Amino acid sequence: MINYFDFYAIPQSFNPDTVQLKKKFYELSKQYHPDFYANEGEAKQQEILELSTLNNKAYQTLSDPNKRLEYILRLHDLVSEGAKPQLPSDFLMEMMDINERIMEVEDATELGHITGEVLAIEGDMNEELNTLTTYYEQLDDTAKESRLNEIANVYYRQKYLLRIKESMTNVSQRLSI
Repeated sequence: MINYFDFYAIPQSFNPDTVQLKKKFYELSKQYHPDFYANEGEAKQQEILELSTLNNKAYQTLSDPNKRLEYILRLHDLVSEGAKPQLPSDFLMEMMDINERIMEVEDATELGHITGEVLAIEGDMNEELNTLTTYYEQLDDTAKESRLNEIANVYYRQKYLLRIKESMTNVSQRLSI
C-alpha cells in the first residue's frame, strides 16, 4: 500500500499545510488526468487510472481531520478492524452510567442534561487530541511512538462516545414520536 504522505511528498502530520495539500492534489489531478492518456496503450491507461484514483483517495483522507487521524494510527498499526482496545476503567464506568441514564430517559429535558454532559466530555477529548497532535512532528521517534499511543487512546474513547451519541439520537427520535 502506498503511503499517502509519501505520495504527496509531504511530512506525516496530524496538521498538514492544507494549502500545500490542495495544491499537490490539483497538480497530480492534472498530471494523472485520464484524458491526456487516451492515445496510450491499455496498460498505461490503467496505470494512470490507478494513480488518479490513488490521488483522489489520498486527498479525501488527508484533507479530513478524522480520516487523517485514523489513517496515521493505521500506518502505525494502532488501529485495526475488530480491535478491542483497553479503555480506562473510569471512562468505561462513566460511559456505562450515561448509557443507563439514556435507557431510562422519559422526557426531552432529561435527555438535554445528558446531552450537555456528553458534549462536555467530547469537548474535553477534542482538546486533549489537539494538545497531543500539535507539535507531534517535532518529537523524536521514541516520543512520537509514546504520543501515538496516547492519541490512539483518545481515538478509541471517541469511537465509544460516538456509540453513546447514536443511542441519544435514537432516544431523541423515540421521544419525538
